[in-house]
Amino acid sequence: MAIKQLTPEQIHTMSLEEKDTWWLKNVYRGDMPQLTWRSGITGMLLGAFLSLTNLYIGARTGWSLGVGITSVILAFGLFKVLSRLGLASDMTVLENNAMQSIATSAGYMNAPLFTSLAAYSMVTTTIIPMGRAMVWMFILAILGVLFAFPMKKRFINDEQLPFPEGMAAGVVMDALHESDEKEGLFKAKLLLGGGLASALLELLRDDKVMRALFALKSIPHHYDEFFYHGWFADLLKRWGLSPAIRGIPLNELTIRFDTSIIFVATGGLMGIRTGASLLLGGILNYWILAPLLIQHGIILPRNGHYGFGQITLWALWGGVACMTTSSLYAFFSKPKVILDAFRGLSRKGGARDVLADIELPVKLSIIGVPVVGLVVVVLGHLWFGIAWWLGVIAIPLVFVFSLIAVNSTGITAITPTGALGKLTQLTYGVLAPKNITTNLMTAGVTAEVASNTANLLMDIKPGYMLGGKPRHQAMGHVLGTVAGLVLSVPIWYLVLIQGDIGRYGTERLPVPSALTWKAVAEVLMKGLDFLHPTAKSAVVVGAIVGILVEVTKQLTKNRFPLSAVALGLAFILNFTDIWSMFLGSFLFWLIERRAAGWHRARERESRLSETEPGGAPAAPVKRPWYALAAENTEAICAGVIAGGSLMGIGLSVLGVLVLPDVLEAASLTKALGQIFDFLPK
Repeated sequence: MAIKQLTPEQIHTMSLEEKDTWWLKNVYRGDMPQLTWRSGITGMLLGAFLSLTNLYIGARTGWSLGVGITSVILAFGLFKVLSRLGLASDMTVLENNAMQSIATSAGYMNAPLFTSLAAYSMVTTTIIPMGRAMVWMFILAILGVLFAFPMKKRFINDEQLPFPEGMAAGVVMDALHESDEKEGLFKAKLLLGGGLASALLELLRDDKVMRALFALKSIPHHYDEFFYHGWFADLLKRWGLSPAIRGIPLNELTIRFDTSIIFVATGGLMGIRTGASLLLGGILNYWILAPLLIQHGIILPRNGHYGFGQITLWALWGGVACMTTSSLYAFFSKPKVILDAFRGLSRKGGARDVLADIELPVKLSIIGVPVVGLVVVVLGHLWFGIAWWLGVIAIPLVFVFSLIAVNSTGITAITPTGALGKLTQLTYGVLAPKNITTNLMTAGVTAEVASNTANLLMDIKPGYMLGGKPRHQAMGHVLGTVAGLVLSVPIWYLVLIQGDIGRYGTERLPVPSALTWKAVAEVLMKGLDFLHPTAKSAVVVGAIVGILVEVTKQLTKNRFPLSAVALGLAFILNFTDIWSMFLGSFLFWLIERRAAGWHRARERESRLSETEPGGAPAAPVKRPWYALAAENTEAICAGVIAGGSLMGIGLSVLGVLVLPDVLEAASLTKALGQIFDFLPK
């Protein structure tokens, strides 16, 4: 069944009440089972298991992987098998949606273990007690829920932001559960085809798997492996043709073309405005500013090389400033949504909220944020020595950073947690100079709560698409938090740390994100002189650009072709991903334009046949491939994202836990011995 959505024209012209009324009439399926016992238990079990994959991968790489689509497919397959065995009926699409909310929450809630909490332990040379860590992470997750739901009205119901990863999960569920119908079956085929192609490409890209299975090298991940390594690179150097800008090799500027197509599909979902804005910001940062700043000695190398990390140390300040001012202006430029929420608390006034019976009450957030925020302030003071007034300031900062995180996640599926953490560290470098523990833990509060808020809205997006109850997803998010805590925190403490602070930063437990947080805090101990005057100027320029773009969008009634959030985000992403996302948005934009031209031609032919005397209605015409592709963009892109993500997660787990041992071991016994080294002795 095709997912019903508003057209872009309706999104820009209808009021919030009209949009909510349309959704309630055309999309909402309140009588369908959603948060049931089996969806809750399945989500908690799958979420707990998937949280362990993120725990190991995060500890090794610093990245958290989205597990929503993974959990959707696993749960669907599980209950299909149980149904055929006569042990259970199939899950409904909304049960699967409630389940993915729980599993996704469990999957990403353990990030503080390998970021702020690990950095705090390394700085203080003390291990935070397990119970204290669990309570702290749970409170931050609850605060994220309370911040999320007032923003849902704005960014999902009103602005209808795509939240690409959430949209992909919704399309996957719709295709899986509605495959009996002709259209659903066609979408399912597109989904499967895109998934298989993406998964195969990810497999071919993995050196370790290809060596383990076939004793072959993989295809190159990036074009720079061809231009900078091997005989062809030597030939180019001999001819003086090595690709570079101002003498800086392109690969050190992250200017390369990735062979993965996951971000190409993400670009297809985000649209041409976001893709073009990312490309413009990426060209400005990596093609113009970074080479110039390197040439003048403002951006310095590390171990003789530049790369993403060194460039971002300068670029992120201006980029985040642009995202901050644009997000704040966009949020407050339509005060009616906010005022109506507050007026709705009174029985006497305010606009009618047609979804009041199924949304999480705004009153809960208005009361809950100060109460839970106070708990955060008290615990921060008692456990981490954060001064009362510094803890209080962190709560409104959470609101600001949540706006940035939600805007970014809503249009690109990327939550800039690391950049937001660094911005908080800079803020507290001014407010609490040379207080390294306050610097780390306040950054942990703002970044992790903002991340929880953005990811919860990402989870809610498929529920909105499929007609689910928002309250059920809020409850599911809390259940998922508990599931992730119960398993991943003990595993972290008992299996990985084993009471030894010296394990942090080692080959076994490298925690690269925590090392970055620690390094920034140590630099700030020396004061703000480390921030070059050009970076300070970039903050001012970025802040002004963010406001100007949003004002222009408002004056042109949203016809201005740039996104300020995407412009700023380009300064904290590498150009490889930026290019891929632009390419996807551009390709599907071309397809949509060609399909629109074909439909206009068909309409003209139809009108002519109707006006001719005795003319018969035009016979149905087979739609060309580009018309089918334009109509099924979400299914194609969702399949690519799902297949590549599933293969990526599997390869990441194998790469972290199994393949290094298998490849290096002289015998199977030695390999198994190394693998079981993860267990406590």
